[in-house]
Amino acid sequence: MIRLAFIGTNEGNGHIFSWSAIVNGRYNPDLMKQCGYPVIVDYLSKQPPENLGIPDTRVTHVWTQDRKTAAFVSRTCYIENVIETPEQAIGHVDAVVITTDIGSTHVELARPFIDAEIPVFIDKPLADTEDDLKIFYNWHMQGKPIMSCSSMRYAKEIISLDLTKSGEILFVSGIMAKSWERYGVHAIEGLYAITKDSVESVFNIGDEKLNLAYLEFKSGKKALLQVVYYSTIFGRYDIFCQNSTITIETRDYFHMFKKQLEEFTNFVKTGKLPFPFSQTVEIIKVVIAGIKSREKKARVFLDEINLEK
Repeated sequence: MIRLAFIGTNEGNGHIFSWSAIVNGRYNPDLMKQCGYPVIVDYLSKQPPENLGIPDTRVTHVWTQDRKTAAFVSRTCYIENVIETPEQAIGHVDAVVITTDIGSTHVELARPFIDAEIPVFIDKPLADTEDDLKIFYNWHMQGKPIMSCSSMRYAKEIISLDLTKSGEILFVSGIMAKSWERYGVHAIEGLYAITKDSVESVFNIGDEKLNLAYLEFKSGKKALLQVVYYSTIFGRYDIFCQNSTITIETRDYFHMFKKQLEEFTNFVKTGKLPFPFSQTVEIIKVVIAGIKSREKKARVFLDEINLEK
C-alpha cells in the first residue's frame, strides 16, 4: 500500500478535495457539496463508484495552512490523519503530493520531503521564477525524486487526437481561463502534447488579466496562447494544419486528474518518471518567459533562462 500525504491548498484550488476522493475511492457527497467548488461536485457525481480509487494507494495524511480546512478535507474524503505541520508526515508516508498551484510556494513546501528523499508530486506550475526553477533543476540533477506536470498532458481529447491525414501543423491557437501564473502552464502543456515540439521564444503582449502570448517553435511552428482571466473556456485549441483545421476542447477533468495521479503512483513504485524531467523544465521556462515578456513588452528567448549559472 502506497501511503500519500496531501500538503497545502490555496484559494481557487480544490485539488485537495477532488484528488483525495479520486485516490481514496470514496467521499461524503453531502460534505463535498460544501467544498466550494461546484465543478468538482459535478464531475465526481457523474462517476460510477468503480471509477474512483487507485489500487493499493491511499491518502493517509493531510495538512493545510488552516487546520479547519484540513479537518474538513479529512472528513469529506476519509483521510485518517490531520497533521499539524507538513514535516509530521515524514516517516509515515511513502510519497507526498503538494496540492497548491501557486509556484512561489512550492520550494519551501517541498523542501522537507526532498531532504528526506521522499518522492514528491508538485501541482502545476512547478515554479514561476527562474530562481525557484533552478532549485528544482538542481534537486533533480542530484537524483531527488520529483514529478510535476499539468493534467492537460493526459486530456482525452489531446491523447486521442489523430493528425496523420492533416499534414504538418503550422499554427495553434489556444484559450485558457484564469491567470498566466497559475493556468498558463495548462495551456502550454496541452500545446506541447499536441505539437510535440520545443518553443524557442515567447512574446506576451497582454496584461495580467488578458495574456496574449505569441510562441515561436524551433521548427518554425507558431502558436498564440490566450490566457483570459474571466474565460469560461478551459483548454480549447484550434490546430491549423496543411490539409485541415481541427478544433478540440478539453472537458473530461476526472480522466485527466486520475491519469495524472496514477502516473505518479507508478513513479513511486518504479522510480521511473513517465516523461523526461527536461520537458517539465522547458514548459516552466515558457511560463517564466511569458511573465518576463509581459513585464518587458519584448520577446524573450528560452535560452535566456540559464539554469546552469
